[in-house]
Amino acid sequence: GFLVRQFAEQRVEYAVIGGFALGAWGIQRGTMDIDLLINARDLPAVDAIMAAHLYRLRHRSENVSQFVADVKPLGSIDLLHAFRAHTLAMLQRARRLPFFETRLQIPVVIPEDLMGLKLQAMRNNPSRQPLEIADIHLLMRQCAAMMDWELAGHYFVLFGQQQLFLEFRALYH
Repeated sequence: GFLVRQFAEQRVEYAVIGGFALGAWGIQRGTMDIDLLINARDLPAVDAIMAAHLYRLRHRSENVSQFVADVKPLGSIDLLHAFRAHTLAMLQRARRLPFFETRLQIPVVIPEDLMGLKLQAMRNNPSRQPLEIADIHLLMRQCAAMMDWELAGHYFVLFGQQQLFLEFRALYH
């Protein structure tokens, strides 16, 4: 909860992505690290928050940061920097959802955007394809009735996966 409180105090624009986002949408998958989409303009505030809570920056590139804690239960936190139109739009579309069966509400990317991130992960690392496709199946099965199929389809076209989209749409739409 410290991140949620600190991010609110510092007005950091963020949304949960990755395995915890799947969980927020009702799909259980074991995950050890926290993945967040962060508005890149907020990185200085995030750096200060993380340092104050014993996280150190392990890696930073234009697109990502990875923080680790030497204290074992804290684990790692991976940040995807939002500065392009697509990722900034993901932050705008994020929905506040209850987290960990508490009253705490945090922003979580919508299923369509989560699929887009999974398609990008597949492109960046083809060995992740089985896991990412399985997660997309679960997302579509869980969220089909509420999905914006045009937005989802846009991501499949963007990453050259039109045929896969047609197969998913036939199964779940």
